[in-house]
Amino acid sequence: MALLDISGAELLLWRRKLLSKGGRKVDIDWLLDIGGGVRWSQLQQIHLDPKRSLKLEEPLEYLEKLWCSHLEDQIPLQYLVGKCPWRDFELEISPAALIPRQETELLVDLALSKFDSDFLGLWADLGTGSGAIAVALGRSLPRSIGHAVDFSQDALSLAQRNLQQLSPIAQVSLHCGNWWEPLKPWWGSFGFALANPPYIPASLIDGLDPIIIRNEPYIALSGGADGLDAIREIVSGAFNAIRNEGWLFLEHHHDQSDDVLELMSQSGFQDVDFETDLQGIRRFALGRHQ
Repeated sequence: MALLDISGAELLLWRRKLLSKGGRKVDIDWLLDIGGGVRWSQLQQIHLDPKRSLKLEEPLEYLEKLWCSHLEDQIPLQYLVGKCPWRDFELEISPAALIPRQETELLVDLALSKFDSDFLGLWADLGTGSGAIAVALGRSLPRSIGHAVDFSQDALSLAQRNLQQLSPIAQVSLHCGNWWEPLKPWWGSFGFALANPPYIPASLIDGLDPIIIRNEPYIALSGGADGLDAIREIVSGAFNAIRNEGWLFLEHHHDQSDDVLELMSQSGFQDVDFETDLQGIRRFALGRHQ
């Protein structure tokens, strides 16, 4: 890749010009970082010393075209650039799957708080999308065997590319189907399972940011009338699929904690509990099979 020389003053002038068209400073800086290879630390340095020079991985004309498309066509920058940083790696991303959110990193952390790198058993990632969770588990639990499921074949193709690129030695199989159904041959064997399913109540979908509604897959957003349709299916199947002393970890909507914990308790899970997200909101549920 040929790197392009540019002065800090020139880049700051270009940045101001683009922000005059609209958009947020944090987003233009994200575009410069992920799309142009200008790291956040470098941006801070040129703010202090505009005479500094740096190198771009893409021409400013190309980055400006992406920015204008982001503003005018209401397309997420992650889809335009085709990349999304998550945990300690950079995923390929496309409209075939939801853009992974930062709080979902905590779902992985929950599982890793119970299972260390020596874990030899099976795990399931239900609704894998881009494969973010599967990649993270494959990298953190290299001796384990993973099974990732999604209803969308396009999403699974994206997940496959991410696994090959980011966790090539991981033992992860991909399955097309509905939640636990394609994993029936392994029911009763899973040490743990994670899911970040669609959980937004249908009545709230229209109130989401238009950039989300227009671009991200509806099937990965809507959880039915009360937002719990997918969670009910996952919880009801989990007790048969997860082995004794195994764990289920779920992400859910900000106001569903009590309902999800009750569903897990009614299904027979023990040690049912919640964890909060980065804002202190009850966003995750966990329980142990007994």
